[in-house]
Amino acid sequence: MRMSHVYVAALVLTAMQGACGSSSPPQARSAMALPTPTTTAKPETVAQARQTGTVQISPDILKACGMKDADAYFPFDSSRLEKKDIAPLNAVAACFSTGPLKGHSANLVGRADSRGASEYNLTLGQARADGVGSYLEGKGLDKAKVESTSRGAMDATGTDEAGWSHDRRVDVLLLK
Repeated sequence: MRMSHVYVAALVLTAMQGACGSSSPPQARSAMALPTPTTTAKPETVAQARQTGTVQISPDILKACGMKDADAYFPFDSSRLEKKDIAPLNAVAACFSTGPLKGHSANLVGRADSRGASEYNLTLGQARADGVGSYLEGKGLDKAKVESTSRGAMDATGTDEAGWSHDRRVDVLLLK
């Protein structure tokens, strides 16, 4: 029984590798061992953050970078960035590399909806966070200033497609 889980996990990682376009499969990190990011956003204001394509940008970053609100999310079982993600991610990259948040660090927290095994969701969340991180690094962010982690489905609240779609995202948080 244990070998079948390993085989399924290997297949899932291989499939995700193709979806992410990376040369190596994403590696899930244990969420229990992850540091909790310190943000300037209060927990109740994170829900008011900007959702753009696959990312949710925290209110403190929105304010510092002069960005406005929008809504969108990752498609089911995907870690691929969408066209609508490009403009807000470019704005975040510019803000952190040459703008008001130059020198600050960001934490990217990948998330998944509650469907699927917890290991799979942690891996998918990590692939989402790593994909956003790679994009931001490609736009000039210092790799040492971008941390990516996964919460998988640990904080998922959706019970139907509308709710699940809100769970599939990467939170972009400002680290202090």
